[in-house]
Amino acid sequence: MSAISSKIAPHMENGMTRRFFTACICAALLCAPPAQAAPGGALVLNTGVRAPYTQPDRSGFLDRLVAELFRRVGLQAEVQVYEASERAMQNADAGIDDGMAMRIKGLEKQYPNLIRVPEKVIDNDFVAYSRKHRFEVRGWDALAPYQVAHIIGWKVFENNLGGRRDVTLVRNAEQLFELLRQDRTDVILYERWQGLWWARELALDARLLEPPLASTEMFIYLHRKHAPLAGKLAAALAAMKQDGSYRRIFDETLAPLAARR
Repeated sequence: MSAISSKIAPHMENGMTRRFFTACICAALLCAPPAQAAPGGALVLNTGVRAPYTQPDRSGFLDRLVAELFRRVGLQAEVQVYEASERAMQNADAGIDDGMAMRIKGLEKQYPNLIRVPEKVIDNDFVAYSRKHRFEVRGWDALAPYQVAHIIGWKVFENNLGGRRDVTLVRNAEQLFELLRQDRTDVILYERWQGLWWARELALDARLLEPPLASTEMFIYLHRKHAPLAGKLAAALAAMKQDGSYRRIFDETLAPLAARR
């Protein structure tokens, strides 16, 4: 081999090796099953909420509601929890998942591949909790005299607190309720049922203050490949509300939390 050839050959071998391994990796990815595929061919609706809406044993409100709702239209479906809300929405929009289990109205404007099931799932109430203070929450101004805390990124709170600089921000619900336990804030802001669940789990005397600061209708979304199901699911959900099965699921999963207040 010439001096020139001896210098070029190793580079050619390295390039060929890199291309070979790249080809192998691509083939493996193409042959691999979808990461979010559910066992038994069930459809997957994702969500960012946990207990009491979802539970590891699928006994949460959303777990049970989605399973029964899709059963009524002849399909199997389950709820999968994501830590990152944005990833959940992107996966649903891309068709990696089959839809989303509980999101606000109007999301289809931002994610054009999503179809909203027009019958609402539930109203999300955004509320205040406190240990030492009792007052009617008649609007956002009612919070002005108190130290307030909420989770980073909850726009409903960020957009309505008037740019207050004394608001404490935390990363998750456990940190939020720990602030209240340690009397490091007067009031925390959260969602009704998740807040009641955390108060129970932490054995914390955190009382929910009424009325809600805001209330938002929540809906199921489907990827557009399932568009023909939207009307059927809306009718099935309305029927569940009429025949008492929706109320039964609610009474067995969410209502007991209110009884502990």
